[in-house]
Amino acid sequence: MNSNFRRIAVLGAGVMGAQIAAHLANADVPVLLFDLPAPEGNPNGIVLKALQGLQKMEPAPFVTRDRLNYIDAANYDQHLDQLRECDLIIEAIAEKLELKERLYQRIAPFISPDAIFATNTSGLPLAQLSAVLPEHLRNRFCGVHFFNPPRYMPLVEFIAGPQTDADVLDRLEPWLVSRLGKGVVRAKDTPNFIANRIGVMWMLTVIHHTERLGLDFDEVDALTGPKIGLPKSATYRLLDVVGLDTIANVIEGMRRNLPDDPWAPHFSVPAWAAALTGRRQLGQKTGGGIYRREGRDTKVLDHATGDFRLAGAKIAPEVDGILKIGDAAARLTALRSSDHPQAQLLWSCLRDIFHYCAATLAEIADCARDVDYAIRWGYGWKQGPFEMWQAAGWQTVASMIREDIEAGKTMAAAPLPAWVATRNGVHEAEGSWSAAAGRLMPRSSLPVYRRQIFPTQLLGESRNHGDTVWENEAVRLWTLPAVDPRILIASLQTKSHAVSKAALAGLCEGVTLAERDYDGLVLWNEPPFAVGANLVEVLALIDDGKFDELERFVADFQRTAGLLRYSQVPTVAAVQATALGGGCEFQMQCTHRVVALESRIGLVEAGVGLIPSGGGCKELALRAAFLAGQQQYGEPNPAVYAAFQHVSTGKAAKNALEAQGMGLLSPTDTVLFNAHEVLYVAIRKARALNECGYRPPLRPRSVKVAGRGGIATLDHGLVNMRDGGFISPHDYRVAHAIAVALCGGDIETGSLVDEQWLLDVERQQFMTLARTPESRARIEHMLNNGKPLRN
Repeated sequence: MNSNFRRIAVLGAGVMGAQIAAHLANADVPVLLFDLPAPEGNPNGIVLKALQGLQKMEPAPFVTRDRLNYIDAANYDQHLDQLRECDLIIEAIAEKLELKERLYQRIAPFISPDAIFATNTSGLPLAQLSAVLPEHLRNRFCGVHFFNPPRYMPLVEFIAGPQTDADVLDRLEPWLVSRLGKGVVRAKDTPNFIANRIGVMWMLTVIHHTERLGLDFDEVDALTGPKIGLPKSATYRLLDVVGLDTIANVIEGMRRNLPDDPWAPHFSVPAWAAALTGRRQLGQKTGGGIYRREGRDTKVLDHATGDFRLAGAKIAPEVDGILKIGDAAARLTALRSSDHPQAQLLWSCLRDIFHYCAATLAEIADCARDVDYAIRWGYGWKQGPFEMWQAAGWQTVASMIREDIEAGKTMAAAPLPAWVATRNGVHEAEGSWSAAAGRLMPRSSLPVYRRQIFPTQLLGESRNHGDTVWENEAVRLWTLPAVDPRILIASLQTKSHAVSKAALAGLCEGVTLAERDYDGLVLWNEPPFAVGANLVEVLALIDDGKFDELERFVADFQRTAGLLRYSQVPTVAAVQATALGGGCEFQMQCTHRVVALESRIGLVEAGVGLIPSGGGCKELALRAAFLAGQQQYGEPNPAVYAAFQHVSTGKAAKNALEAQGMGLLSPTDTVLFNAHEVLYVAIRKARALNECGYRPPLRPRSVKVAGRGGIATLDHGLVNMRDGGFISPHDYRVAHAIAVALCGGDIETGSLVDEQWLLDVERQQFMTLARTPESRARIEHMLNNGKPLRN
């Protein structure tokens, strides 16, 4: 964990290089981004244009717009001397061996004696690239292959060159894992490494069987997407996303570099793809490829005619029924037994990719874990190919593959490796199978992985569930003795971790136990963190007219959040994925928050016609008063108005840094790039707070509020929007209630109130809205449709 890089250079401002630079800037690393000098104008023009393009990209490469300021533009003619100041240099230019070798020879004299030099190549041999470097640099040269887009795709393939020192890899891997939040897979120096070797082979397999069975592209995409645990982009949409020219280059590399591969006869671009490429219809980057938009219609290529038709082919009902079979073994057997071409496509594709993975395992990877992680993290599969095989019954599937090999049905006649017959799977509690070593290989022993209490789990692996201290149907209180036996963990057990009556009772019990027997309390849930109050319970109380009981529920919610705030031991929220509504309010009122960067956080109650009433409005009012107190004669209004914009529109921050800017997190909260580290760091933070002599804060007694003046200012804009038809009368009513709660009620501007006053105001406004038929309709619509109703 002592791996740090003070300044990093990225060579190449193309699509990948620029985005890698952006993600480094996200991680607070100053970056020097190089490219060729522009032929005219500013010599850094190519880089500057690339940086402008980053600001327009979706999904956004930057977590916040200011990150752009941490990237400096440079060109190879004027700024090579600045490479001496960089302790990590990442090359990300075009995938052409001669271009890379020419650049390496040019920059080598300027690389610091202690710097690491890495290439982002997606498949060129490290041995060839290393050969052109000076001898003294080869031991510090390695492959670091990011997947696109680098901010969001977890996978980084890590490849050693022939002379790479082991300590170089061991220094760089923890930094990639913890600082950049990556899932690192160490690949062997073979063509296309692991993910693209298997991922592209999967696409070639699907293409082959699509043509063999005469199926349509959109029909195959319906089959090879979420129905079998793959992303929505499936196969042919993915080809459009990647680019048909890019895929063609990768396939050509496989054909050239793998002449002895038994599957080599299939390493070719189909005629229809070559025709599209010839017409520069390359996919999304050219406005269309296999798919294209025409007005509101999506059209797909009919490979039989060469024309485009409306997309929308469906899965046959009998095949869809097979895919709904819960047992993986029964499902795969049913696909094989069915005569329907759609079922045959799925069986044939899965059979052939299993076959290929087994045949290449010893060549491309240290163990099966690396293959499954590479496909999960790099291609977005829910399970890797070996996991899918193992889940369906290892030896049963192996027998079916052998039968099809003997019958000449497989894409290659190569036999299954002998080791397949000796196994009942490749993943066990002790490790994953290494075909090269002939044994199970445990996980990496690098210290960085001790921070991942619950790493991405593979089928067949065991998990430490800790020791349960107390639980009810909604909350489990437990500890992890191996990490810290005196820090209590509270985890919700409700659907999507909604906050119910039982959940409130369980969390209260957690605070009581923590104060009595432990040194701290961590609030952690498997993602998502929490989606807010249980709307089913809320709607039932409204429909039964039990408004007194509903108000007691809200008061209990406020009281529980207050216990987290004023507990005698530190409380730490460990947030991953989403913390919305009441979930956001709970984390706001803990002592400290440890948050995964890519977490969506927000007070979104306006979407169901309600307002934050678990202390969320109170917290924002307190923050506004605090900021006002930092200025002489300051008023809370500016911060109140900013908060109002977010809460009244139900806006959620897209990431943790944005949430800090919105006041939903504190500037001192801990933001982690690797979500798997959140629980460990939260436990350590609770321990550190305790060791520092933690004392709970005092309850605020003199909070300056915006009062009537603030409400009137906010109302002025709302009335104009309502009268202009931009919002409905009920939208106005909800927003007005939020204004009242944030401004501390209908009292004199600048009045001093205590915390309980603010809680009472937000609870009263909540109850007023809960009694309206419009809010009831919004709650019901959200439960039934999963999206807001604007009535």
